[in-house]
Amino acid sequence: MQPFNPMTIRPLFPALAQEVAGRPAVFFDGPGGTQVPQSVITAIADYLTHSNANTHGVFITSQRTDAVIAGAHAAMADLLGCAPDEVFFGQNMTSLTFALSRAIGRELQAGDEIIVTRLDHDANVAPWRALSERGVVIREVDIDTEDCTLDMDNLAALIGPRTRLVAVGYASNAVGTINDIPRIVEWAHQVGALVFVDAVHYAPHGLIDVKALDCDFLACSVYKFFGPHVGVIYGKREHLQRFQPYKVRPAADTVPERWMTGTQNHEGLAGVIAAIDYLASLGQPAPDRRAALTTAMQQIAAYERTLAVQLIEGMLAIPGLTFYGIREPERFAWRTPTVSFRLAHLSPRAVATALAERGIFVWDGNYYALSLSERLGVESSGGMVRVGLVHYNTAEEVDVFLTVLRELTNG
Repeated sequence: MQPFNPMTIRPLFPALAQEVAGRPAVFFDGPGGTQVPQSVITAIADYLTHSNANTHGVFITSQRTDAVIAGAHAAMADLLGCAPDEVFFGQNMTSLTFALSRAIGRELQAGDEIIVTRLDHDANVAPWRALSERGVVIREVDIDTEDCTLDMDNLAALIGPRTRLVAVGYASNAVGTINDIPRIVEWAHQVGALVFVDAVHYAPHGLIDVKALDCDFLACSVYKFFGPHVGVIYGKREHLQRFQPYKVRPAADTVPERWMTGTQNHEGLAGVIAAIDYLASLGQPAPDRRAALTTAMQQIAAYERTLAVQLIEGMLAIPGLTFYGIREPERFAWRTPTVSFRLAHLSPRAVATALAERGIFVWDGNYYALSLSERLGVESSGGMVRVGLVHYNTAEEVDVFLTVLRELTNG
């Protein structure tokens, strides 16, 4: 496998050429949404120029739109390792998860149990909590606050004969922790429970193989992996056929169309294809797109781990910095290059503001990982500062960030 060189792909991302106060902008805001390559921008513009229409018409622009939708299903299937009819699209992951939870809720009874975690983004918590209105009991898995990992003993203890679904994140959008999804799926399936995996944060950082995971559902957001604002859910075909979605009467009742409420974001779906093709281009030559994506994501993961080592080692050497999450390099296979921290004498908002003034873009607050922020005891004092790297980031940018962080610490 060839080493990944970010300088070969950075020119493909127009946004990366921006400057702030005469300095190159440093995009360390990836967990909130990545920048996109020119090919994605071109694909969206080309759709709106040549194919803009609704579906299933007899005229050429409608036929082109049908082809774009089919192409998006095929592209996502290659990215996730499933069949094209096992993925459906919508406005965003949050909206899709609420829609799916309502459909699953139709079959649940009072006293049935759903397990959520304190590590997750609230998009994988609130839709399931809403089912408490039907008498469903919500159980919450605790975390180890020392390294922000799931308390697996607690999870095992919560799974029981009334468990109907386990909702868990593939990776934490706040602290980067990667969860042991195969083990969680095995435990849930032993009692006949479904597993819903939020892979929004994991998708830009590693290969996803839903068949190997054996999860029942998995959600992504394309704008987190170099594409437009489109949400995606994978579901085993048997489940997509079994559960009854809420939909308008004339809409098709076939899979996956029955889950795609209303007119889709067709230009966004054109961008989906382009984003996945961009990732596949990093793994060429290869016999097919799935093979190319496999190689590309392996290269990305290896490169990002070098950035994570540089970033975390540098942060841990700064006095007065509180670091949240896995910090030992030998355990970095269980984290993404996303970290959260606090400085002793500055609020998270003050740190993010000072960095922004120097052209370094980071997030502050809870990033919708509300249960985690509360569990760590930082919610009432502004949350944390989050730094999230992706493969277009560089070692030089990490050095710039660490230099500024040391300046802030020294006052």
